[in-house]
Amino acid sequence: MLLSTTTNKECHKQKAYTMPERRPFVRLPTDVYPVNYGLCLKPDLIDFTFEGKLEAIVKVNLATNQIVMNCADIDIITASFVPEGGEEINATGFNYQNEDEKVTLSFPSALQKGSGTLKIDFVGELNDKMKGFYRSKYATPAGEIRYAAVTQFEATDARRAFPCWDEPAIKATFDISLIVPKDRVALSNMNVIDRKPHPEDDSLLEVKFATTPIMSTYLVAFVIGEYDFVEGQSSDGVTVRVYTPTGKAEQGKFALEVAVKTLPFYNDYFNVPYPLPKIDLIAIADFAAGAMENWGLVTYRETALLIDPKNSCSSSRQWVALVVGHELAHQWFGNLVTMEWWTHLWLNEGFASWIEYLCVDHCFPDYDIWTQFVSADYTRALDLDALDNSHPIEVNVGHPSEVDEIFDAISYSKGASVIRMLHNYIGDEDFRKGMHSYLLKFQHKNAATEDLWDCLEQASGKPIALVMSTWTKQMGFPIIVVDQEQQGDDRILKISQKKFCASGPHNGEDCPNWMVPISICTGEDPGCTKLKVLLDSPETTITINNVSPDQWVKINPGTVGFYRIQYSSGMLESLLPGIRDLTLLPVDRLGLQNDLFSLLHKQADMQEEKNRIERVLGAISAPDLIQKVLTFALSQCTHNTP
Repeated sequence: MLLSTTTNKECHKQKAYTMPERRPFVRLPTDVYPVNYGLCLKPDLIDFTFEGKLEAIVKVNLATNQIVMNCADIDIITASFVPEGGEEINATGFNYQNEDEKVTLSFPSALQKGSGTLKIDFVGELNDKMKGFYRSKYATPAGEIRYAAVTQFEATDARRAFPCWDEPAIKATFDISLIVPKDRVALSNMNVIDRKPHPEDDSLLEVKFATTPIMSTYLVAFVIGEYDFVEGQSSDGVTVRVYTPTGKAEQGKFALEVAVKTLPFYNDYFNVPYPLPKIDLIAIADFAAGAMENWGLVTYRETALLIDPKNSCSSSRQWVALVVGHELAHQWFGNLVTMEWWTHLWLNEGFASWIEYLCVDHCFPDYDIWTQFVSADYTRALDLDALDNSHPIEVNVGHPSEVDEIFDAISYSKGASVIRMLHNYIGDEDFRKGMHSYLLKFQHKNAATEDLWDCLEQASGKPIALVMSTWTKQMGFPIIVVDQEQQGDDRILKISQKKFCASGPHNGEDCPNWMVPISICTGEDPGCTKLKVLLDSPETTITINNVSPDQWVKINPGTVGFYRIQYSSGMLESLLPGIRDLTLLPVDRLGLQNDLFSLLHKQADMQEEKNRIERVLGAISAPDLIQKVLTFALSQCTHNTP
């Protein structure tokens, strides 16, 4: 999902971080679990209610006289269980635990181990809360106000549409049918396999969809409303449709172009085919998030999908391209392989927030999108993570209500930044091998963060788990302090790390350290990394061979490493020619300027830092120094941008 526009002996240990203590939370029991949901829903777009029938094939692992499910804002009318080859057993009671959003179905006798069918008739409300199964208000081209029925289930709102086992690790297949007005479009995750008049009302149609792959409840979706669409087909044979408000089909063409290019890119990158026969992208009038990656039916806020070919600006096109790239990445990373629990949400979102840029850079190289990543996600994450009230990327989640608290810029932007750093550390070839192995091993299953690290470690032979735990399990990031010395034809770099804090030097008793992938380039070839090292201690010395005294040396080419850099005055002075003649790439000038600007705020000796910035940026001593720094950064970054 994309958010709308988030003692010395002990110093080597990671600090555990958990959400503030809440009431005890217990996950659903495992004595009964679903295999297939047969679900039929009949929404009333006038009274804003819906009727539902559920016939779920379940397995009883342990004899029990009750079934516990998730259920919220739903009234169960009847419930029964039919053992395979046995007599139907009617439930004798429904005990709602509203605070826990659960219902316990009680039966007069024990349900024996084996398979059976759970039947539930229920009713619910098409709410106006933009979650669960809800109503979305729109105007027709003639100005008439009408309503669509749409869904938003992540993280824990499928339970508002039908009783279910609403946890990401409890996967099943779904057979969905919708009873809708015959003049409305009905969509779900899969393609339509049957459409026939409703036997009791000829103004209604019963639309039946194909069986889904095994999937989590939060990825189920259905939409009933009035829409136009544009259609295309990807080079690998997947039917792609973009649904728009009536009369605005033209505004869906750019998103269609992006989607048709994006699917083959991911197919090739992961070396795993898209597993569904179609994918729909639809613009929803009332939508709380930016977009949601429902498998095969991706829902979007209108501004994240529609492009007016006459009036939309280039930044709007780039935004739509990134959002489409983000959500389609989830079709593999999130939908095919799903996090075991919400603790691993950061990986789901951080990965998609990184690879969306990789995809857009491939499809639209003229956007120079990585420079924009640095100016948006990367710098935003650094600024937020330097605060004392930041949090680690990976947060232990207990109660699902805590999920909303971690859908923030640390999950998305820092998550994306450290994945980008990891990709650079491993190298693209080994990274792709590891991703392929991960997706094949866990397809249609659930995985934890450590499972991905294992696959990448096997592919690269590098200590991925050790490196990444320092970035995901502790908050903050280091500042890399660098000085140099010339010895003959070699350059000796003295490098150390310490925690960077926006509030001033870190003086805590603990001494957090990171395993930092360090890349180094020189003035001989600014676009090429000359040396890569892993800084796994507080300080080290590095020798770079064959660097003449007149060549400058820069740390972190491409501004890929998630850290700030404090150069010695001599090193800064040596970088001046690269800044002036623009041989230092725009993304590197941006990173350098951003680091210096942050140091201006942080250092106790403000005048010294001010002088350093003046020397490097060519700013003059004046009250508007900060504005000049920002203006200079912007002008230099856009100078070489197409």
